[in-house]
Formats: sequence, C-alpha cells, structure tokens
Amino acid sequence: MAIASIFQPLWQAAGFTEETPIQTAVYQPLKQDQSIVGLAPTGSGKTLAFGLPLLEKLVPDDGLQLLILAPSQELAIQTRDVLRPYAKATGLNLQGVTGSANVKRQLDLLKQHPEVIVATAGRLLELVDSRRVSLARLQTLVIDEADEMLREPGLSQVRELAQAAPADVQLGFFSATDSPMFQELAKWFGQDVERIDVRAIDHTQGSVTHYFVQTDNAHREVWLRHLAHLDKFQALVFFNQNAVMMKVARTLSHQSVKFAVLNRTDRATTRANALNAFRKGKVTLLLVTDLAGRGLDIPHLPAVINYQTPTRPEAYIHRSGRTGRMGAAGMVITLGDDHDLRDLRRLVPQYQIVRGYLNDGKMSTEAPVEQAKPARQAKPVAPAQPNTPAAQRHAHVTGETAAPAPKKAHKKNRLRDRKNKGKRKAK
Repeated sequence: MAIASIFQPLWQAAGFTEETPIQTAVYQPLKQDQSIVGLAPTGSGKTLAFGLPLLEKLVPDDGLQLLILAPSQELAIQTRDVLRPYAKATGLNLQGVTGSANVKRQLDLLKQHPEVIVATAGRLLELVDSRRVSLARLQTLVIDEADEMLREPGLSQVRELAQAAPADVQLGFFSATDSPMFQELAKWFGQDVERIDVRAIDHTQGSVTHYFVQTDNAHREVWLRHLAHLDKFQALVFFNQNAVMMKVARTLSHQSVKFAVLNRTDRATTRANALNAFRKGKVTLLLVTDLAGRGLDIPHLPAVINYQTPTRPEAYIHRSGRTGRMGAAGMVITLGDDHDLRDLRRLVPQYQIVRGYLNDGKMSTEAPVEQAKPARQAKPVAPAQPNTPAAQRHAHVTGETAAPAPKKAHKKNRLRDRKNKGKRKAK
C-alpha cells in the first residue's frame, strides 16, 4: 500500500508511521474492483484499509458511489468521523445515516448528494424504499463487522441493498473473526469473493492480560464499584442482556461511581453523549451490550470487563479487542464462578486466562496475603480463696478443683425464718 500524497498530511497527523498488514494486503485488490473478505485482528486499522483505496477511486459530483454498512449507530458514526477528513481532502461529500437519529436532519444532508454514505442497514433500507436514496450508480458496498452483519436480520437487509445496486457492484466484507457465511457468499450474493486473511501475521495488538475474578452474582456489582475506584482506571463493561445491564445501572446510580450507559432504546443524542463522556474521561465505566460495543475505538482504553461471561467465542474476541489496540497494553477482567471459568476456557482456548486479584489497588495474579492476627493473651488470674466465687472462676480457668462455696439461703426461706423469730419473741 502506498498512501496517496493527498492523504499523507492526514495520515501523519494521526500518528501513523507505517501500514498494517491488512492495509497493505487489500489495497490493490480494492483498487482493482475485486470483491473481497478481509480478516484482521481488532484494532489493526481496517477502516482506513478499505476507506483509503476506495476513496481514491471516486469521482466528485457523480452521485452515490460508496456505501459502508455498520451494525450499530455508534460504529457508523465512528467510521464517518474517521473517513470524513480524507473524503474532504479529495473533494468528496461523506454523510452518515443511522437509525434513531433525526430523519428530517438526515434528509436535508442527503440533498447535498453525497458520494459516500456510512449507514446502519435498517435506516438506509427505509430511505431506499421511499426513493430518498438511489443506489443506481453505486460502485462499492462495504459490510463492516461482517460476521455480525450477516446474522439475521442483517443478512436479509444486506442482500436487499445489494439487489438494489448494479449487478456488478464491488463487495467488501471485513471482520476480526471468521464466519461460516464467508464460505457461502457466492450463493447469497451471486459473485466470487477473494479471501484475504492476515490474522496470523498481524501483531499490531499490544500486550493484553486476561483475568478471571471469582465471585458470585450478589457481589459482581461490588467488584464493579471496587474496580471503578482504582487509580487511572476506565473500562467498557459488557453484558449479555440489556435488562441485566439496566438493573446494574440502577444500582450504580445510588453509589459513588461515574458511569454511563449505551442503551439501545435511548435516543441517538443520549447515546452519543454517553460515548463522548466516556471518550473524554468524564465517566469511568461505560455499560454496553455486544452490539453497541462492536468496533468501538477508544484510544488507550485500560480495560474491558465482562460482567457476564460471553456465550460465543466471537463475542469474547471482539470485547477483548476494545483494549490493547495499536500496540497499547490492556487487560480483560471477567467476573464469574468456577463454572463460568471452565466454560470460558473451553470457549476461547487461544487465550491464557489467569485468576485475578486486587493487590494494593492493582489487578494481580497473586492472591493478597492475609496478615495473621496476634494471639490473644490470657489475662493473669489472681489467686483466690477456696470457698469464694472468685475461686470458682479461678478453678474454671486453671482446671484446678476448688471447694464449693457455701450455699446462700433462699430469699423465701429467710423471710419465713424472720417471721417465726418474731412470733417466738411475742410469746
């Protein structure tokens, strides 16, 4: 790959010094209009890998030519923001179209006739069906996070959009994990697709430690609170179910934890504000589900927390990929019991998962050492006379035998004796 001279200032300003394996491998095939599947680890620069060569091919003022699909509005907006400066440098108009965003606002932006659209499939289908967007001049359709996008209902939506495009439209499928669907693309989309897999040779990910913290359900929220108060700590917290995520959010709202939530039912502006607050370090924890967290790029993110153990290996791989990006160090912390640990090790045997503990305010593989409590010293017992109550206590402590103390007369008997004594005097 040779970065076009027009892109060089932006490339260098972003701090890039050399191309990643996926950027080098797909450059020429995409420039030559080949349909491909591109497989590379998370955080390896896939957005620029497909974005730059495809932008170079486009012609300004020639209608919609490039369509990029993402599984979530957060990823669509992120991709839009990454590619927009490069599109502007070539005189191209790039717009984002996402669900739950203001439709009127999006329609106004589409009147500018963008050459590039980054979209979620559902909203774009609505606009195509209502003839607000035409795919008649589309050259390339890119499906990002393709392993997720080709799961229903995404598969039907992607196929419908592909059918609305010209028959010879170029297809690009990009993912960090493989999928059986990638072997059947000719059947579903009617054209051969070249497979480019650089996962074995890509070493862009930094050192990531995979911790497992043993705890029960009742104490997972306690662990979140402890972790949130570690020095310079910040984490994406992943949940399997939206309902569980919202329950934990309600609990954390009553505690001194700075957090935000990416709830799929919230408005687009609410979700955008939550993500921006997290990126700016204003909140420590961002609670997400797998779909909302797909592909999010948070530079130098220290940690990912699995509040619930993922049930699919792809989910763990993509969650883990949010930390340790582009050479930075990171850690993944999974909460659960011994059963969860066994399941996780079977699910992703390629990772070395170690038990984690909190030691001096840091995550560690060493269990904290409990300090032994000093032995309780017995108080010295003073000698006692044999027939006193103190002697009885002394005998109990020392094991000696003491003479029993004389029994005191019962109160009732003493009263009776006084009464009888008074009668005798009267006589």
